[in-house]
Amino acid sequence: MGFDGKRAALHTLGCKVNEYETDAMRAALKEAGFSIVDFREQADVYVINTCSVTNLADRKSRQMISRARKQNPQAVVVAAGCYVQTALEKTRKAVDADILIGSGRKRCLVEELEKFYARSKEASDGGQMPREKNVSDVLREPEYEELSLPRIEGHTRAWIKVQDGCNMFCSYCIIPFARGRIRSRRMEDVRGELRRLSAQGIREVVLTGIHLSSYGVDLSPDKSGSWQERSSLIDLIEEVSRIEGIDRIRLGSLEPTIITEEFVRRLRKIREICPHFHLSLQSGSDSVLERMNRHYTTGEYRKSLELLRRAYDRPAITTDVIVGFPGETQEEFDCTRRFLEEIALYETHLFRYSRREGTKAARMTDQIPESIKEERLAVLAAADRKMRERFERSWNESDVEALMEETAQIDENGIVCVPNSGRTGRPAEDLLSDDREGKTLYTGYTREYICVFAWSDQDLRGRIVTGKLDGVQMRDIIVT
Repeated sequence: MGFDGKRAALHTLGCKVNEYETDAMRAALKEAGFSIVDFREQADVYVINTCSVTNLADRKSRQMISRARKQNPQAVVVAAGCYVQTALEKTRKAVDADILIGSGRKRCLVEELEKFYARSKEASDGGQMPREKNVSDVLREPEYEELSLPRIEGHTRAWIKVQDGCNMFCSYCIIPFARGRIRSRRMEDVRGELRRLSAQGIREVVLTGIHLSSYGVDLSPDKSGSWQERSSLIDLIEEVSRIEGIDRIRLGSLEPTIITEEFVRRLRKIREICPHFHLSLQSGSDSVLERMNRHYTTGEYRKSLELLRRAYDRPAITTDVIVGFPGETQEEFDCTRRFLEEIALYETHLFRYSRREGTKAARMTDQIPESIKEERLAVLAAADRKMRERFERSWNESDVEALMEETAQIDENGIVCVPNSGRTGRPAEDLLSDDREGKTLYTGYTREYICVFAWSDQDLRGRIVTGKLDGVQMRDIIVT
């Protein structure tokens, strides 16, 4: 059936992989004839791409489903993704939506809508509206779900999903139950998508997945050896670097143990790689890492950092840390605090441990009170601000390269605002320039992902510029 004249709205919760999948569903709806509107508007179909990484994510998913129902009681409400998968298969909770689409089934969105509308005609005599359910046993799903983006409008950077699922089963994480085992996208499909996007002006790509480091393990004909030995992530990166028009490559979150001497030796030869690496840590205490079922030690993590820092000048290395994991003693927390001070990363994303129903950690004794989690989070947050500022200051007066993305504005309070991305807060006095008359303020990111600004009378959007960094402002810029 045709959907011309119908309006659809989509909302994403969670990670960049979810955002990619929402973009792909949005493209499929447009191709089917839907007009895409903002989620706050009246629509005929609402699609909520849910998240289940924490109990809070579950609650937000339920709230967005409920919000869609209230905005237009006559609309078709579609709940898709991780919360749907775990609610039905793991926690057995009800999901109040007309169409339920689990992980690995998002490509079926238009087909499910067609089925729903066909059956709703049959029920038009007063019978109950049907509920469509497409949720597979994701732990047994063998194939990668092929989704793609025909185009990305208004952006210079594209997040590209190349892998799904996870085999690690960390004790706090529900994602293997929501996403299933590792499944990798075929290299030729990645190349095809990136060639299309490059032709549209995309200059920077971020390769992402649920467990990116294990890319290709399931495609390897040789099943012997560790997953690190069987990973073909570095092969994929080399292939992407050969695509004409792709000037920059960033990587999503990496496992520390993927950073070997051989991996870094090959990575260092790829000019397009940005020296910006997110290495997941979670705790600086080996005993906590063991309870988390993480598959490395702090010593191995430190070795990975040393390899990257020998290969690159001041690489930007970021991480995740969870505070208040069950049983975390003051001594274990102090180990984490000291370890973070010693390794001096660019930025640490901090999280309070959230008890997630269905995981091993949720059943552990010695759950930490929320008040203690808050105190520990505050301690690490204060230290993180200092490390971030120190790293950015280290680049002052250095020659840098930045991909400029959008214009910035200065509001009535003298604060710099970036309308499209929502970043705000920097005082305009940091960006004053004697020769800015008739020029526009642009913002973008260096190869190390430092947010910078530049005044120019040229349109810099989508352009790579070089210049000297003065605080966060680039001066004497040259457009390449």
